Amino acid sequence: MKETLRSLCWEGDALRIIDQTKLPEALSYRRCRTSREVADAIRMLAVRGAPAIGVAAAYACVLAFREAAAGTWEETAARFHALCRELEEARPTAVNLSWGVAQMERTFESASPENAETMLLARAKAIEAEDVDTCRRIGANGAALFAGRKGLRILTHCNTGALATAGIGTAFGVLATLASRGQIECVYADETRPLLQGARLTATELVADEIPCCLIADTMAAAVMRGKKIDAVIVGADRIAANGDTANKIGTYGLAVLAAYHHIPFYIAAPFSTFDFSIRSGKEIVIEERNADEVRRFGGIYTAPKTVPVYNPAFDVTPAALIRGIITERGVLVPPYAESIAQYERSLSHE
Repeated sequence: MKETLRSLCWEGDALRIIDQTKLPEALSYRRCRTSREVADAIRMLAVRGAPAIGVAAAYACVLAFREAAAGTWEETAARFHALCRELEEARPTAVNLSWGVAQMERTFESASPENAETMLLARAKAIEAEDVDTCRRIGANGAALFAGRKGLRILTHCNTGALATAGIGTAFGVLATLASRGQIECVYADETRPLLQGARLTATELVADEIPCCLIADTMAAAVMRGKKIDAVIVGADRIAANGDTANKIGTYGLAVLAAYHHIPFYIAAPFSTFDFSIRSGKEIVIEERNADEVRRFGGIYTAPKTVPVYNPAFDVTPAALIRGIITERGVLVPPYAESIAQYERSLSHE
């Protein structure tokens, strides 16, 4: 991925992010100097994608500490944790946000007034570096599922590449790895209504990386599965429950149902930070509902009556029964997920 498409960058006194709401028309940046500015950027989708949100949250906590550092240590701690709570509320569904904040709060608790900022910044940089490595390993583990195969036609949804992570991407990382090995014939990218992350972002990344691709409307997925002989569907995730139920961008559930009907393997690609081991199933996942005007209009132009009622969930939940495998940095988890995910959790806790 070209350097110009790097989703975020720490610049010493601010977090610089690509404003993804402006793509593909313009490549513009936002410099966030406060934790609230980062929270606003996350809320408005200027920075988005579960892993990127986690990294952005980590750096936002560094900014939060700088804002909070005044008076007694107890007063600083109270202000710091209050800003962290505000940050967590920016988007409730993406577990990487709360995960990133929790990592930073844990670091803060082990720090002193003299070294707190140094420790927080070091941890944020480590989280970013870990995501780069995690994406690389997810890409390799996912590509291994297609070893020896050529001419692959893979369908994806939303955006999971460098714009959604600190590295090459999760689901997109699998695609990029396969493409680098000459195994991809075509990546079919859903436009991903209503905010067109697939059309605006994934298509931008596919073209930049010179990966053979074709953009389709979401409503074309069934016809493409039947007519184009799709080999697999690979998408990302924003939260994965202990039983394997997975929350991802709205439209993912429909793709999983279509894939099952057409006997196409459906894969999730996500890092350990996307797993929420505290919830038993997708029924416990809080689904964010967004502004109705995201559906009523696009690019500032109304495409529907201004007063028509709108239902605009940002995510849907795909039942584990529809998922062939979950590609992680530690390998591919397979059913029964209650067992494989529990084993996965135990392996993490022993480190």
